[in-house]
Amino acid sequence: MLVALTDPIDPAGEALLRAAGHDVQLPGADGLDTLLKKADAVVVRRKLPDDLAARAPRLRGAIRQGVGLDMIPVGDCTAHGILVANVPGANADSVAEFAIAQMLAILRHAEAMHAALLTDGWESSRARTATASELRGRTLGIVGVGAIGTRLAEIAKHGFHMRVLGYRRDRASLPPEVAYAALDPLFAESDFIVLACPLTEETRGLASAARIARMKPKAWILNVARGPVIDGDALLAALREGRIGGAALDVFDVQPLAADHPLRSLPNVLLTPHAAGLSQEAVVRMSTGAAEDTIRILAGERPKNFANPEAWDASRTRRQALEAAGP
Repeated sequence: MLVALTDPIDPAGEALLRAAGHDVQLPGADGLDTLLKKADAVVVRRKLPDDLAARAPRLRGAIRQGVGLDMIPVGDCTAHGILVANVPGANADSVAEFAIAQMLAILRHAEAMHAALLTDGWESSRARTATASELRGRTLGIVGVGAIGTRLAEIAKHGFHMRVLGYRRDRASLPPEVAYAALDPLFAESDFIVLACPLTEETRGLASAARIARMKPKAWILNVARGPVIDGDALLAALREGRIGGAALDVFDVQPLAADHPLRSLPNVLLTPHAAGLSQEAVVRMSTGAAEDTIRILAGERPKNFANPEAWDASRTRRQALEAAGP
């Protein structure tokens, strides 16, 4: 069967697909639409069209190499019996460690000291320590305490002795390292706010102008979720006016970040190119996990990480119709 890749995946995942007897193809000169017309499954690393089922009449599964399902039209897939899967937790260590690294970079000025040492000399570089601080004892607020948020809380609580607040809808399932906080007090009390929630209609604009206004004057907001979780205009105004300490942003409303975007000119931002989950180890885990569930779906089995189990009955009907129609 034909497995379409929206983008290259790690060779370990591709090898699993080929070993299972599947043809693996990237979009050619004709683009992704042409490939989707004949694909039996698609491994997803970029946004798929909202009318996916109409464009991919043979498709049995859409498998996200990663966590966020906002790249897949899950409702359209469910309505047409296309199974959706993802790889939750595969990049949890990578993203959690990245968030800690951002906080350390903010407090210890390592990058600024390096640059000053090379250009201005030893004493100029050492002068940066006058405003260096420690993580110990600070308050971390985590919005979205899933696999990533849980791992981040463990590192922050046990490794740096931080106070950890967390918000999630099911507050009863918070890990022991996290004290529940509603969103407004979480924004008001935290020294660092890490957004690690999925993008849904409920979370779009969650970091609103009103909540940003509640932040401490020296607090930083870190976004490793999706760009639209933050009200971008409100954040930009707060940064320009110096009402908050700053923002460390790994994701943006439009990616790549435009060359003339005003965030690029601000001194109180730390910008990275949607890289939090892309350690070598995480990429292998995501690639092989996506490949394994692709193989299961094409074999007529339930995927391990089933994102739309309500589509199972419709998927069996779809499969029978495709097999009856032949190649």
